[in-house]
Amino acid sequence: MHIAFAGTPEFALPAFEALIHSPHRLVGVLTQPDRPKGRGRQLAASPVKLAALEHGVPISQPSSLKQEADRADLAGWRPDVLVVVAYGLILPKAVLELPRFGCVNIHASLLPRWRGAAPIQRAILAGDEHTGVSIMKMDAGLDTGPVYLETGVPIEAEDTAGTLHDRLAREGGLALLQVLDQLPSGNARLTPQREDGVTYAAKVDKSEALIDWNRAAVEIHRKVRAFNPWPIAETRLEGEQLRIHGARLETAAEAHSHSIAHVPGMIVGIRDNSILVACGSGHLALTEVQRPGRRPVAARDLINTVDLVGRRLG
Repeated sequence: MHIAFAGTPEFALPAFEALIHSPHRLVGVLTQPDRPKGRGRQLAASPVKLAALEHGVPISQPSSLKQEADRADLAGWRPDVLVVVAYGLILPKAVLELPRFGCVNIHASLLPRWRGAAPIQRAILAGDEHTGVSIMKMDAGLDTGPVYLETGVPIEAEDTAGTLHDRLAREGGLALLQVLDQLPSGNARLTPQREDGVTYAAKVDKSEALIDWNRAAVEIHRKVRAFNPWPIAETRLEGEQLRIHGARLETAAEAHSHSIAHVPGMIVGIRDNSILVACGSGHLALTEVQRPGRRPVAARDLINTVDLVGRRLG
């Protein structure tokens, strides 16, 4: 089949690479326009654009697909199907109806749970024990289309959004090829999404990263994991930002071996080169932290430079 690909960030790369090495012909790539990046705010190409350049695949970077002129490159490629993976632009009806087999999307959840922009982070924050990828046929709604195939993936106890992102991206690429191989023969079957169990994964806002130490340790631990690698959970140490890149839950026996008062946010001790913090219920051991203008370091490096026990975070 002739396949066009619409994607922008790193999550789309495994699917792109799977297509490059498949029997299908990749006829063109849609990706977001170059954006300013880094301290110098220099224009930078998306990961998908860089991959397309490497493989010599035609590229189009419209800022919108609303006008016929914006869709001219896509129409000229005459794709049998448009594969969409974290593209970042809304596809109007004219695009959805352009390819012979429509538009096929890789979504990082088991639909209808976690429709929307941030399914990986929301699944971790909610304490879900499993998630997965859904290969669906796109319609005009927000991740509402019927599903070709779902692949489940467990959420491990120490998974961050980063580690889970990478596993789901790989699974998505494999599942996508299964569906594409079945499309021409008509063996790819569509299943409408259930009407119950619908949840929405709102885009993560940086303001959510601030830790409330009155919350349970298990909830704060999820936040640390869900917001790594972005925006990174943070707190304040005597008015100075302290970003928390890594943490682990501490058992009650370990936590209560310390004599200091267990007030939420209080640093009650040092254990195994980690910083033990009291929460609304339970305790969290900080293992990797970052002070302003510095690189992330193991907690032991901060322990060796600052007297922490008895200080309060938040």
